[in-house]
Amino acid sequence: MSRLRAKCPHCRTNTAVAIGPGYECHACGREFAAGLVRVPRAWGSGLDGGAGMVEAASLDLPYPEAAVVAEETLADQILVLASELPERPLVLGGCCCSHVGAVEGLATRHGRLAVVWIDAHGDLNTPETSPSGNEWGMPLRMIVDGGAVAPADVALVGARDLDPPEVDFIRASGLHAGDDAVRRAVEGADAVYVAVDADGLDPGDVASWMPVPGGLSVADAERHLGWIATNATVAGAGLSGFLADPANVGPATRLCAAVGL
Repeated sequence: MSRLRAKCPHCRTNTAVAIGPGYECHACGREFAAGLVRVPRAWGSGLDGGAGMVEAASLDLPYPEAAVVAEETLADQILVLASELPERPLVLGGCCCSHVGAVEGLATRHGRLAVVWIDAHGDLNTPETSPSGNEWGMPLRMIVDGGAVAPADVALVGARDLDPPEVDFIRASGLHAGDDAVRRAVEGADAVYVAVDADGLDPGDVASWMPVPGGLSVADAERHLGWIATNATVAGAGLSGFLADPANVGPATRLCAAVGL
């Protein structure tokens, strides 16, 4: 993995070079606001074993590919991501565990990092509370319990399929959910990381690995992200669970552009 050189999405050669927080292709001259890191591994079992989530990391987005992280353990995945992130990363993950290393790495670069987590699920379980035991239901809790981000600096948006222990944790921890959650979470933060799981969005707008009715429209999500880009410093962003369907490229690219990437 190299944070300095990436594969240009237009030339398909390793000619995109890190220039400040973004990249510039030395072959075609195009400039990009972020470096793409693909994280295909899905840390769960059951159903199809996560194969659909793995494919989600192959969505053909128009950003220079800096790396593919496919470590054999979640701990190694987190370590590699945290230590070798591009200056401004766009993480494309199989499951939401792809965000853990990104947040941990960015937290070391910024005094106070906020996280906006758009997801139908809370991802706040622990091995003791999880009904399935799948680690893909725990990444936001990993981030908070690991100390990279304080609960008061986290906004959970679009959640509508929560387990009772997750509801209890939100109430007890001070993590923000519901109306005005984004403003409260990012207020006073030095930078923000935005994580968007496709199932947080309306299934009519995007094809996700685990669709849940009643999500945000892409237009509504754009408004949230646009507010963040205007009112905070965006350190990076991540997408997960967007099936590798060409129809998803447009909505995913719109969301990245809305947050300033």
